[in-house]
Amino acid sequence: VSTQSTGAPTTDKFVAIMHGEQDQIIPGNALVVDHKHSYKVLSRFGNNFLQRFEGAVINNPVLQGLTLLDTPGVLSGEKQRISRGYDFTGVVQWFAERVDMIILLFDAHKLDISDEFQRVIQACKGNDTKIRIVLNKADGITNQQLMRVYGALMWSLGKVLGTPEVARVYIGSFWDQPYQNDDNRKLFEAEEEDLFKDIQDVPRGAIIRKLNDLIKRSRLAKTHAYIISHLKNEMPAVFGKEAKQKQLIQQLPAIFEQIQRATGLPAGDFPNIAEFSESLKTCDFSSFKKLNLPMIEAVEKMLSAELPRLMAQVPQDQEVAHEDFMKNVRKRDGGALYDNDVTPFGLGTTLDLLNSPVPVKVYQHEFEELGPGPDGKVTGTQAKKPMQDSKLPNTTLKRIWNLGDIDKDGKLDVREFAIIKHLMKLKLEGHELPVTVPKVWLESLDIDDADTRR
Repeated sequence: VSTQSTGAPTTDKFVAIMHGEQDQIIPGNALVVDHKHSYKVLSRFGNNFLQRFEGAVINNPVLQGLTLLDTPGVLSGEKQRISRGYDFTGVVQWFAERVDMIILLFDAHKLDISDEFQRVIQACKGNDTKIRIVLNKADGITNQQLMRVYGALMWSLGKVLGTPEVARVYIGSFWDQPYQNDDNRKLFEAEEEDLFKDIQDVPRGAIIRKLNDLIKRSRLAKTHAYIISHLKNEMPAVFGKEAKQKQLIQQLPAIFEQIQRATGLPAGDFPNIAEFSESLKTCDFSSFKKLNLPMIEAVEKMLSAELPRLMAQVPQDQEVAHEDFMKNVRKRDGGALYDNDVTPFGLGTTLDLLNSPVPVKVYQHEFEELGPGPDGKVTGTQAKKPMQDSKLPNTTLKRIWNLGDIDKDGKLDVREFAIIKHLMKLKLEGHELPVTVPKVWLESLDIDDADTRR
């Protein structure tokens, strides 16, 4: 789930981005009746919501391993007075309970948490392990300002989430343009790498998260059954039912303690008293079911014996799921989710630089000073220091090496060295790396090599 803290949302729709053989947009009303997808329950939020819900089907191998959900921008200021026409917070909560990762986006120059955004964050509570925080557009402020903004964000989130420590915060500028402020380039690139790695690992942990959710729901359901049964048993047979219901609702705290002492159920498995009391006001306690002991025993058996056996199979299944996902990622020409031979860069690179030949002769003297061997090549160890002198992050240098080592022999001839130096120059000037070495570079290197031989 991606939630933006912006005053002017770019879209007012929930968009489920998923894989399909043919690119298409599926309107919300059609999506909830499509049995291939698990959105049928969302029909309870009404037509106003369904008109603002759609599926974007894209034939992209990465989406075979995950589905993305883009949420509407969160309203702030005067715009909060405008009703969305549906239970926005309820929809967010529904998705938050079912997704594997929740990403909350904050702009570095706009940290105010509006009333609606606060309700959204609170709707995500109970799913704390899924939450990731992104402090975006951090290149638009200075180092000193960034320290203050980060501290202010931690303080604000601590109050809203009600925890002494908040989720992981990724700092950066997540777009395809050069950084406005280059001072924190190394930090931003390392944070970007960590975030993409975190997203890449989602399929690996999906199985264990599903089991965790099953266990949590089973424990809550068992506690709910004990509460409902107790309320049923306390009801009179004929007269005074309405008065007794009101009395039982008022006595809920004492009833919870009584059930807890009698059953040994942990206090954390009991529902929020205020919310539960409100829900009970519209119920008829006489219609509640009595405790089904065989079913309770079945749940106990599942939690104590069957699920542990299933958990033992999880590590192997996780690796299979992750490897299948990464196979799909490697099919891509580029993109943010990558592994070794796949790079997340390419967008936003200046075309003029990519269409210009690589000046091999500019880098030839530096190459010869490294002392190439009889084969005319320098080793990775020899090339490491001049690459590290650039102060680029090791993750970036690794991508540059993978691009420049054309024949993948772990060594560099003068042409490959020139490509690597040119890529480093490109990156240091604020441009993004290309997905592959441009064709014009390779052609110019062949010409230069022929001139050298003559």
